[in-house]
Amino acid sequence: MAAMTATAGAMPADPPMDRRKLIAFFAMVVGMFMSILDIQIVSASLSEIQAGLSAGSDEIAWVQTSYLIAEVIMIPLSGTLARILSTRVLFTVCAGGFTLASALCATATNIEQMIIYRALQGFIGGGMIPSVFAAAFTIFPPSKRSVVSPIIGLIATLAPTIGPTVGGYLSNAFSWHWLFLVNIVPGIFVTLLAWTFIDFDKPQHSLMKRFDWWGLASMALFLGCLEYVLEEGNNKDWFSDEHIVIGAVVMTVGAVVFFWRAFTVEFPVVDLKAFANRNFAFGSLFSFIMGVGLYGLTYIYPLYLARIRGYDALMIGETMFVSGLAMFLTAPIAGRLSVKMDPRVMMGIGFFGFACGTYLMTGLTADWEFYELLLPQVLRGCSLMLCMVPINNVALGTLPPQRIQNASGLYNLTRNLGGAVGLAIINTMLTQRSDAHYARLSEHVNFGNPAALEWMNNVAGNFNSYGMDGTTAALKKLSGMVSQQATIMSFIDVFMGLTILFGSLILLVSMISRPKAAPPPDAAH
Repeated sequence: MAAMTATAGAMPADPPMDRRKLIAFFAMVVGMFMSILDIQIVSASLSEIQAGLSAGSDEIAWVQTSYLIAEVIMIPLSGTLARILSTRVLFTVCAGGFTLASALCATATNIEQMIIYRALQGFIGGGMIPSVFAAAFTIFPPSKRSVVSPIIGLIATLAPTIGPTVGGYLSNAFSWHWLFLVNIVPGIFVTLLAWTFIDFDKPQHSLMKRFDWWGLASMALFLGCLEYVLEEGNNKDWFSDEHIVIGAVVMTVGAVVFFWRAFTVEFPVVDLKAFANRNFAFGSLFSFIMGVGLYGLTYIYPLYLARIRGYDALMIGETMFVSGLAMFLTAPIAGRLSVKMDPRVMMGIGFFGFACGTYLMTGLTADWEFYELLLPQVLRGCSLMLCMVPINNVALGTLPPQRIQNASGLYNLTRNLGGAVGLAIINTMLTQRSDAHYARLSEHVNFGNPAALEWMNNVAGNFNSYGMDGTTAALKKLSGMVSQQATIMSFIDVFMGLTILFGSLILLVSMISRPKAAPPPDAAH
């Protein structure tokens, strides 16, 4: 009898999943996947777009930068817009607008049009990402998080990882237009499904009267200029460039006004009170650093394969597919572990695995290809999933439902900013360390070095036998070899830096408190 009573009492705490909510959530996940994928799918094929639009090398970078600047503004704003318009209206408009902007990108005939359409695509698409995280932690009971959390963690990490693979295949098999056309059919389905099945909350149109327009303007200046400075800083030699200085000044002024408004107005454009929750604050910090690892390695692996190995976009994608496969296979395991293991232990294992993967890369040489990169990529893929699932649960799993919409925007913003900061630091390190290593290696390769002199004579003699200027050809070849080795040594420095960063996170994990079990549905009322 007691067992029957216990069983009956346990029933309400674990209700079956609502089919309408499942369809709505599936549609939202697909929308988020398209939005995140579109960053890396284009980055792998910028040279094809540049040729197609007859753009300059300094102009083509804005195809990425405009998207990222617009997206980083929309992500924290989406929580407020979801409360005003409802999740249904916001997500439907974002999915439909993203689909339309993708079609416009495919029809662009010059670089100016492409930059405008990409900014529109990034801004509208950015609203879909936090909505999925908010939905996952509000519409499903805590008992389902072992299924839901790995799904959003997988999409958030898998999309940027397989981006180079998908982008390389599309641009090689078809044309660069298909990087955008591929979004149209799924985009239409997502838009229709979102409007039909999303019904999680009601709009609060009255909040529009209290909307903080000054806060929005200052946030746009702050985050937009921050993204611009981080994206373009290394290429323009940082503060020696007038535009970077202006961007930094505007960013600082925007930040001061934004934070002042956020803490003083009644209804701020972004509610920062979620950071008062210790677990959310630490979860956001971990998300920031995961952004460094996720976007940093998605950038540096293809850079090595292109610069040193001479791979094209498709070959790079095929080599990097291993990480995506490892994530996909690890996702269900991470979901099961999330309900059986202390999330702090899971994160510690994930950070340790990530550090091991980057440490293995410190043995890099110019001959490394698929098989040498296999284990580091497997470790990276598995570790990302083991980290992301508990980080999501720690950051958002202990917040009250009314805070989650705003908090999910802030949480996703930290990952994107982590990626931007990480790429800026990595690019700067590669430039500076490569120059330093080149100077140091050059000191040893001179006419006073017998081995270097012998190599020069042999190579020059070989070229002379073909009727060429052997001395000049040998000097160029030697300079190329020294430059290549300096570049590889700078890659090794970056991987060692990432190893130290993720190794130090293992110590930080011990500072967070274990999330308490969420109350059953009856207790929440």
